[in-house]
Amino acid sequence: MCNKDKGRHDGSAPGAFPRHAVTFPRHAVATAFPRQNGYAMNLDTQLGVFDLEKVGEEAVRLERMGFDTLWSFETAHDPFLPLTVAALATNQIKLGTNITVGFARSPMVTAMLAWDLQRASKGRFLLGIGTQVRMHVERRFSGQWESPAPRVKELIECIRAIWDCWQNGSRADFRGKFYQFRLMTPVFNPGPNEHPHIPIYLAGVNPRMCRTAGEVADGFHSHPFHSVRYLQEVVRPNLDEGARTRGKTVDDLDISTMPFTISADSEAERSRMEQRVREQISFYASTPNYRGVMSMHGWEGVAERLSKMARAGEWQQMGNLISDEMLETFAVFATPDKLAAVLQERYAGISGRIALYDPIPGGDPEAPWQAFVKAFKQAA
Repeated sequence: MCNKDKGRHDGSAPGAFPRHAVTFPRHAVATAFPRQNGYAMNLDTQLGVFDLEKVGEEAVRLERMGFDTLWSFETAHDPFLPLTVAALATNQIKLGTNITVGFARSPMVTAMLAWDLQRASKGRFLLGIGTQVRMHVERRFSGQWESPAPRVKELIECIRAIWDCWQNGSRADFRGKFYQFRLMTPVFNPGPNEHPHIPIYLAGVNPRMCRTAGEVADGFHSHPFHSVRYLQEVVRPNLDEGARTRGKTVDDLDISTMPFTISADSEAERSRMEQRVREQISFYASTPNYRGVMSMHGWEGVAERLSKMARAGEWQQMGNLISDEMLETFAVFATPDKLAAVLQERYAGISGRIALYDPIPGGDPEAPWQAFVKAFKQAA
């Protein structure tokens, strides 16, 4: 197993990388809870298999490796269907969406999916919601894009109102600007859930969405395109500002972070990984919604150039604009044997969950992953 797309930093000089690093299992998703509020360190992974005939076996394999949570995501596949299969095949690993597109479904549809998954998993489901961007919501999902932060806040409030109706018999009387829930008859009521509390995570990048997450969510999915400075100076303060509107603080939220990493057992492999991460960074940096991340570090001009290249379809050349300094700012370098400790040191006190960017490839041997999970938890 070789982590072709992720990596770690071993404390050496910037850009330095061991040429004979120990091979590290690829594409993990780490979840590190800082030592606050009594949480212990956890380690998660993303689902890499969406074939429903194979999901169950893969979920059992990941559970056996020792991961604590298995996340699915909405790109080319529905994120809920594979988690249903995984819920029925596993016993301990938690299951969540990171993310499902909130504006692609009504509050009732999302509430039903989550309620049934929570019941099937016996209380192991985590609902992660994101807004996506205007172009995808309107042109791919045929959805509405209006006031995304207030709208997604209302979406979450409406979902919770639906759950409260089912669990406690409260009146169906949610009246919002964007969503309504004013009808529930016995034939359409699934009834109480043995595990009624479903944590909701909201994804975001910019200050307004961070504040919204603080106001209404249980957790926050920070974007892979981030720097530690951005998390410290933008994400956490705005989460805290929002949380204080309901008598909480940022430390009451479970923050999930997904860093790019770079690690390999050869110089050639490392170079390939670096190039891929440069391309990933350039793709996200070209998105106007994420420009604040680049602006914080004085690279807004590069972001504008990337946006122009994206509009021209120059995708292959965009990665060349990502300098070594940018790469070191937005990605984690480390030798394989030090990744667990470096991730925890880098994000301790900043993030509750650390998620590496890619899923584990199917067929990777289990033993190295089990060793990594053990090392991660010991390092905590």
